[in-house]
Amino acid sequence: MQRDLGPAPTPHAAAPEGAAAAWHDGPALHTLGNGVRVVALATPHLQTAGVSVFVRVGSAHESRALNGIGHVLEHMAFKGTRERDAHRVNLDAERLGAEVNAHTDKDHTAYHMRGLGEHAPRFVAMLADIVRHATFPADELAREREVLLQEVAEVEDDPVTVAYQLFDHACWATHPAAQPVIGQRRVIERCTREQLIDHVHQHYTGANIVVAAAGAIDPVEVQRAAVAAFGDVPRGAPNELPAAAYAGGTRVKRMDVGRQMHLVMGYPIAGRGDADEAADVAAAVLGDGMSSPLLAELREKRGLVYHAACNADRFEFGGQLAIEASFAPEHLDTVLGQITRLMHALAERVDAVDLERARNQVIVRLLRADERVTQRLEDAALDLFALRRVRSVAERLAQVRAVSNEQVRAAFQRMLDAGPSVAVTGSVGRGASRHVDEVLAQRLPRRVPA
Repeated sequence: MQRDLGPAPTPHAAAPEGAAAAWHDGPALHTLGNGVRVVALATPHLQTAGVSVFVRVGSAHESRALNGIGHVLEHMAFKGTRERDAHRVNLDAERLGAEVNAHTDKDHTAYHMRGLGEHAPRFVAMLADIVRHATFPADELAREREVLLQEVAEVEDDPVTVAYQLFDHACWATHPAAQPVIGQRRVIERCTREQLIDHVHQHYTGANIVVAAAGAIDPVEVQRAAVAAFGDVPRGAPNELPAAAYAGGTRVKRMDVGRQMHLVMGYPIAGRGDADEAADVAAAVLGDGMSSPLLAELREKRGLVYHAACNADRFEFGGQLAIEASFAPEHLDTVLGQITRLMHALAERVDAVDLERARNQVIVRLLRADERVTQRLEDAALDLFALRRVRSVAERLAQVRAVSNEQVRAAFQRMLDAGPSVAVTGSVGRGASRHVDEVLAQRLPRRVPA
């Protein structure tokens, strides 16, 4: 259930009597005149609350020449504002016992505070100061470059993370979605204060901002704080992303960091804006839990891996089903062959017990996410960006429960028809890319769509 709060209250208007007690039955939504959206999800039984500001801009909105500038900006936003230096930004939050954090993703950037519910309106104001009035001091930028370059070095040394980056390239080729969120070294080393300011002016606009609060909050007070803090942000235009055309293919990189090989293999699925819960259930059918076919075959039956998993990631521009596994190099052919065999088998037949298991695993995951304030806020904001509304957990649960055996089998077949994307890192020999393609070509042929 969604309800609009009605006209925005004046900064000092009193809340209607009993208003706070009624918000637990659904999200309260309001759009300011400049396009900023405010969503409040009151949970009266909690004592704490979370407030987040989401901006519809991520690495997929960046040009190749500036890939990573959003991540730099997210770090630098905490290094001082017009009224507060970096120490004061942290101290003001910690004096309230609150945590302050941020993250950047492919399709959004988010700034968070979590603390006592009574402080939620203050969190809105404090986050607005960070998001709107960061000054990006030159001395702080010079220091933070070194921190960011250390983060890049950690990523470059991690074969699993590199495999996921290569997997993105295999899936989306030249679409900006293929770019790494962390960005390019050259951008981190050379981006200027002026470029950061320009990025804020261009993208941190009313049409691209969601202010979200959940927990022990008064929604009217949260909205009042949002009006005061964000009411004069320029409207701007929505940062909509074009759909990413799926490419497919193989990417390989040798990394002398151990004796294992690391595989990320997957297929395209629908994006967040499409109602396709069958893909989420399909991922759980294949590889969620020790009893799933993926783990049963690769670990329990054959002893090829210690860890393997399958997950579905859905963004505004498209989605991926990704299968992850690490193993000794001599097992590459067997692992590729078994994953391909399982995909074909599930396109033909899904056991009722596996469908039951998968549905319930997805349901429990949704319920656990609904119990975590920060995750509730992110789900609400991303729904607003992609769908222009907030789905209730009841709606999402009903959609998962309605997924049929035939829909799951059809989801697997659509993935097979599109063909795989494969990334391999770690202990990789010469000619590995060609070898992977040859192994996959030898497996069961794809069925030609009617």
